[in-house]
Amino acid sequence: MDLINNIVLGFSVALTPQNIFFAFVGALIGTIIGALPGIGPSAGVALLLPVTFGMHPASAIIMLAGIYYGAMYGGTITSVLINTPGESASVMTTLDGYQMAAKGRAGAALGMAAIGSFIAGTAGVLALMLAAPPLAEVAISFGPPEYFALMVLGLTTLTGLTGASKLKGLLMGIVGLILGTIGIDPILGNARFTFGNPNLADGLDFLPVAVGLFGIAEILGNVDLPTRAEPIKAKITGLLPTRQDWADSWGAIGRGTTLGFFVGALPGAGATIASFLAYGLEKRISKRPERFGTGIIEGVAAPESANNAAAAGALVPLMVLGIPGSATTAVMLGALTLYGLQPGPLLMDLNPDVFWGLVASMYVGNVMLLILNLPLAPAFASILRVPYSALVPIIMGIALVGVYSVQNSTFDLGVALAFGIIGYALKRYGYPSAPLVLALVLGPLMERAFRQSLQMSQGGFGIFVTRPVTAFFLLVALIVVVAPLVAWFRSRGRPIPVPVPEERQVAC
Repeated sequence: MDLINNIVLGFSVALTPQNIFFAFVGALIGTIIGALPGIGPSAGVALLLPVTFGMHPASAIIMLAGIYYGAMYGGTITSVLINTPGESASVMTTLDGYQMAAKGRAGAALGMAAIGSFIAGTAGVLALMLAAPPLAEVAISFGPPEYFALMVLGLTTLTGLTGASKLKGLLMGIVGLILGTIGIDPILGNARFTFGNPNLADGLDFLPVAVGLFGIAEILGNVDLPTRAEPIKAKITGLLPTRQDWADSWGAIGRGTTLGFFVGALPGAGATIASFLAYGLEKRISKRPERFGTGIIEGVAAPESANNAAAAGALVPLMVLGIPGSATTAVMLGALTLYGLQPGPLLMDLNPDVFWGLVASMYVGNVMLLILNLPLAPAFASILRVPYSALVPIIMGIALVGVYSVQNSTFDLGVALAFGIIGYALKRYGYPSAPLVLALVLGPLMERAFRQSLQMSQGGFGIFVTRPVTAFFLLVALIVVVAPLVAWFRSRGRPIPVPVPEERQVAC
């Protein structure tokens, strides 16, 4: 009965005229952002974050979520038409989507991607709605020790956000933890690392750091790109799938949806890994694996369903446990704290309108995406013909005006520009920004919980191993960190046979 009441509450929030408008704006902007190669959902959410200030928290998070799952589909447009994924979760779509477009079936590829995304997104929201309450019931009894262990477990997701080099990713996580100590000590009230600057008394604001690292850095990086591929200019027709298309795709959609949701719910996995696994699964079980990569529709349906279901799955650890599983959800975690909300199990009790309004809005948003993407696919495709040089000043202007307008602070502008340059340098030399942002958000929360726990135990560290939930979380975090190291040492520790010189060989 409580579930039904909560759903009714959610739709009463989501179906207000202003929230319908914000869900539409989020889905539309997300689709456009996804269609612009190189920006991606994390940069899009960071760039539009300042716009949400002054809005009701429910409206703000509805709009940001719309950008997130809207970008999941928007990346499909570039994957199909110019063989360039708009964001990383659409990489696998290029393999068959572009080949379908080359054969004159761009409309079928875009249409099936839109319908598969709608089915997967709706099923993912349903699973989120059913999974979140029981998880929150368990987590609501947490105290400071459990929260500390949960934050430590959250930081282990750094291993999933590190990119090619785990050492570089962990280094960025350490930098984020150090930056998180700037400001007033949360327990003693002493100033730390402020260097007498009153602008640093509250620490580094998340907003200018996120806009700089994700938004401005991406813009600077994209300016460096020498050329952009020309889109396929054939007329896009035949958006509705044929009966044969449905016969080939329904299984791929179902498997991609199931796999995508569960992979997305794993901290550190995300939509990109989900799409890779879904494509690989379809190719493995297919009766015609040799045709994958030549333009078959299940090669589009599986990864597109997986990445949209993963977007819903990623909200489970974010909203229920306060653990972001990807760069985009790390930005959304910071956004929740900026709105004065407490991400985690208390969110459903203290701010049910925000949580259930978000869940209901995702149903509404998925319908909007379907309505937008089927008839407007050719219009979105035309965005690809706009010179990127014309878009750069517009995007940069929105970002900087938004950062300044929050506190009317030129210091924030300087922080955003500085971190934009830093983020560009990090990106160029292979250092990921997501671990830094994640550690910057979780670090202060973890420090407060850790020190409160020590106050509870009068300085005894035994509190972290005598409480079952705390000990379990810390054990899981230890396994997550140690297991890759053990595997690495095993691969390195195999004995290498040393040849014996011929003159030392003794005949028997």
